This record gives sequence, structure tokens and C-alpha cells, in this order.
Amino acid sequence: STPATGTKAGKESDEQWLRPERYSEVGAKREVSFSERELNAIVAKDQALARKLSVDLSDDLVSARLLVPVDPDFPILGGKTLRVSTGVEMAFRDARPVVVLKGVSIMGIPIPAAWLGGLKNIDLVSEFGDSGGFWKSFADGVEDIHVEEGALKIKLKE
Repeated sequence: STPATGTKAGKESDEQWLRPERYSEVGAKREVSFSERELNAIVAKDQALARKLSVDLSDDLVSARLLVPVDPDFPILGGKTLRVSTGVEMAFRDARPVVVLKGVSIMGIPIPAAWLGGLKNIDLVSEFGDSGGFWKSFADGVEDIHVEEGALKIKLKE
């Protein structure tokens, strides 16, 4: 069954959902969760991206593997495909989200922290969250983040 037909238990079809109704957040679910399989299925919907990206979820870590084609006119590596892998720690500690770039590797070689702008192993929320902008807004809107083997769960604030 598909969501468009509304035959899945507990789901409304688009036509059923699209009815005049007063807006309300009372009793609204404030959690977003994805399984590793769901994230990779989202990626797979874009055929070009599906051939270039995969996501892994493990305890407090979101990892990605990416194939990056290099422009043929680029010196030395032109026409090659770079294999890039990265890891980002995501957790919730001391009443704040924690987002830490654990590293980036190209062709299996870890990139030096200096080449990553000094952001490797730095909690981006604590580093940049007090100065306004994206990381402050992100932190202010998150009540909890939990990454475990195969699952990502984010609870949003009101």
C-alpha cells in the first residue's frame, strides 16, 4: 500500500489530510527519527546522489562515505574519483546538543585538522553557539539528540 492511497493502517492519504482545519500545536509530536535504512533510502531517491553517498549510524556517530568526481581539468587528480569518508559525533550532554567533526579522510588518508579549518574534534555548538547564527539557533531548538546503531532521533523544543 502507498501513502497516496491511504490504505496503510493509521495513515491518511494526501486527499484525506488536505481538509480545512484550524492550525494547532497542541499534542503535536516533536520527535524526528530516521533509521539508517531510511536515510539511505532518502539518498537513493536521487539517483545521482545514490551512486555517490552512503550513511552509517552508530553510537553517537553519524558517518558518511562519498565518491567525489574531480573535474578532468584539475591538475594531477583530474578525471579521478576521490573516496571521502567522514564522521560527526552527535549527542546531547549538559543540556545542549553536541556536534563534533571527528575527521575527514580522502582515499583512506586522514586530513590534518589545520586543513579542516581547525574544526576537527571541536564541538561546533559550544564553539559557535554563543555567537548567534546557525549553531545557536540549532542548539536552542533541540531538546535531545540520540544516535545509536542504525537510528537517529532528534527531539525538538517548543
